[in-house]
Amino acid sequence: MPVKRPDPSATSYGSDLRGIGRLTIDAITGVTDLVESVHATIAALPGPLGAPVYDPTRGLTGQVYRGVRGITRLVGGALDLGFAQLAPWLDRIDSLPQREAAISALNGVLGDHLDATANPLAIDMRLCSGGRPLPSGRKALSAALPQAGGKVVVLVHGLCMNDRQWRWNEHDYGAELARDEGWTPIYLRYNSGRHISLNGRDFSARLERLLRDWPVPVERLAIVCHSMGGLVARSACHAAAQAGQGWIDKLDSLVFLGTPHQGAPLERAGSWFDTVIQLSPYTAPFARLGKIRSAGIQDLRHGNLLDSDWRAHADRKRSAADARADTRTPVPLPQGVRSYAIAVSTDKHAARDSGDQRRDDPPSGDGLVPVASALGYHRDPAFDLRIPKSRQWLGYGLHHLDLLGDARVYAQLRRWLKPPRAAK
Repeated sequence: MPVKRPDPSATSYGSDLRGIGRLTIDAITGVTDLVESVHATIAALPGPLGAPVYDPTRGLTGQVYRGVRGITRLVGGALDLGFAQLAPWLDRIDSLPQREAAISALNGVLGDHLDATANPLAIDMRLCSGGRPLPSGRKALSAALPQAGGKVVVLVHGLCMNDRQWRWNEHDYGAELARDEGWTPIYLRYNSGRHISLNGRDFSARLERLLRDWPVPVERLAIVCHSMGGLVARSACHAAAQAGQGWIDKLDSLVFLGTPHQGAPLERAGSWFDTVIQLSPYTAPFARLGKIRSAGIQDLRHGNLLDSDWRAHADRKRSAADARADTRTPVPLPQGVRSYAIAVSTDKHAARDSGDQRRDDPPSGDGLVPVASALGYHRDPAFDLRIPKSRQWLGYGLHHLDLLGDARVYAQLRRWLKPPRAAK
């Protein structure tokens, strides 16, 4: 049964101190483990003449390491108790956007660890409006959203970000769609360091509950996703279809903004660290430093959507080559849903050649996601998303984060999310 903890977005500095204190203790303990591992590895290597060397970590030295861990945990428990008593006073301070951004970034990098250790800094998934989590129950939801309409658009942020960061460069696509097209915007907040498949399943369950409690009949449902958020949304669609949930039947539009459907090469490049550093027995213990990338980040390597996609790599007996292999199960886009993809390139001069651009030779990407990946292209037909050209848009001179606040991007969103007869 999962351990309940306060949502750091709903509390404030008191929980921050407790979370940071726990994380610090985890770090100290981790360094102790690392030093002991190096010590034991060197001690276990044969001597100059091939004779085994006495392992000091089994004797007095081992007791020292165990003592360090014990003292660290004891101090950590005392700090946690003290911060718990101080938290109610500190929590009276209002939350700041900078704090939310810092916690979101921390969750992106270490969110799986924070979640597994029930750290107060771990973000609990919430559907939000105006930066505040929505209540459950039709009556409470109606009071929280007095202007709720029949057209619902859910915006899903990317890695290391949060729901408030959809306001970018003086743009907020949700607010603009509400003003211009009558959509009611809802924003997902989630721990982007968790596995995408876990977030997808939780997102699906929350959408099911949202539509069940919605104050008025839902006529249309659309999801707008940035970066990793698109993978979470696709995973949610798959989970809903498998579980027979009703919200998927209401979904008519999926819009992907720079989503790495076929993976992000920067994450794949990071995996080389894991391989190279384990070649020497002297450096092998340091391999754990290369694994600081969260489960969510590692899922970006190929664009994992299902539990089976990442569980195959959890087996430590697999070779390094196997660990780098793309073992995903193909997951097509949901049937009956209009899917759109926006990709951008940092190249400001490629636009003049875009008319002759070939599918297998796309321009450079946005600094994080290749254009081909963002448009769903893949050499294997089983993985190719087959998004029609009429539902693609390629922008130039833009970076990955520019997708969050650009007038041209919004113009495409608005055009695509018009009534079905007007959208193509």
